[in-house]
Amino acid sequence: MLSEQPSEPSVPSVQSGGIQSIPINKIRMYKDHPFRLYEDERLTDMADSIQANGVLVPVTVRNIDVDENGCEFEMLAGHNRMNAAQMAGLDHLPCIVKDHLSDEEALMYVVETNVLQRSFSDMLPSEKAKVLSLRYSDMFSQGKRNDIIEELQKLENPQYIKEDTTSPLVGTKLRTDEKLGVEYGLSKNSVARLLRIDHLIIELKRRVDDAEIGIYPAVDLSYLSEAEQRLVDSILFDQGYKVDMKKSRLLRDYSGKLTNEQVVRILSGEATRKPPSKTPASFKLKHKVYAKYFSPQSKASEVEEIIDKALEMYFAHQRQDHQSKNTEEDYHANEV
Repeated sequence: MLSEQPSEPSVPSVQSGGIQSIPINKIRMYKDHPFRLYEDERLTDMADSIQANGVLVPVTVRNIDVDENGCEFEMLAGHNRMNAAQMAGLDHLPCIVKDHLSDEEALMYVVETNVLQRSFSDMLPSEKAKVLSLRYSDMFSQGKRNDIIEELQKLENPQYIKEDTTSPLVGTKLRTDEKLGVEYGLSKNSVARLLRIDHLIIELKRRVDDAEIGIYPAVDLSYLSEAEQRLVDSILFDQGYKVDMKKSRLLRDYSGKLTNEQVVRILSGEATRKPPSKTPASFKLKHKVYAKYFSPQSKASEVEEIIDKALEMYFAHQRQDHQSKNTEEDYHANEV
């Protein structure tokens, strides 16, 4: 007879080093997580490793008020480990619990974890935008960031030796956007564009990350209201239109007064399509054509005058022939 499985503890058990074993079903994902999580083979490989070796590095969570799903903790650092652990059949995770974190501090944990684990240059545009947005924001604290980085690095590597990350650049006094550019190897304009990308709704950020929308058009779209951005995304989804610079600039020009019909006209290209010209295309009369009728001594003004009269006579004759033909057709119709 199989023995009963032990019931899950209702209160996390505290282990050595302040690490707690917490049921996974008590932990929720970070809301609006700004980074793409592992999928497919990469996630499977991590699950296999966890199944063989367990979760070697504890995740970081924070206490929250119990939500509608019964979750008491929110994941800050370790989303991929949690997904892989569930795939491997684990129901508990080793966790470091952070108490009394503000939303801003929690975001710093989420962002800095990803910055430490990945190269900034390998990040998707929306991920770079979130990193830069956090660093550019009023709530950013270099000292607090350094403390978080040191804590996360010690978790990953207990032998970590603290480096001085607050040393100013020698002989420089830079603005925030310039400092970010120096730190991440970007121009000031690139920093500004990425900061605008962070103003997009999640759905449009995903389109930028998937290269469906370029960076420059995305900057224009970032100036639309959230409702207008959702309208644009909905029409892109339904109709499969593409967004180029001309369309995005026109959308931005209509910001604050966009309607469904206007968005469709712009994205379909109708609004930017040139109407057919009402004047005949210009052309140059070849020399061999008019040389048959004019001598080399003929003046240009005389040639133009004669050609004009000849065309007038030609089209008058065409009109007369057309009228005669219609009159004849009417006569035969009446006879019948």
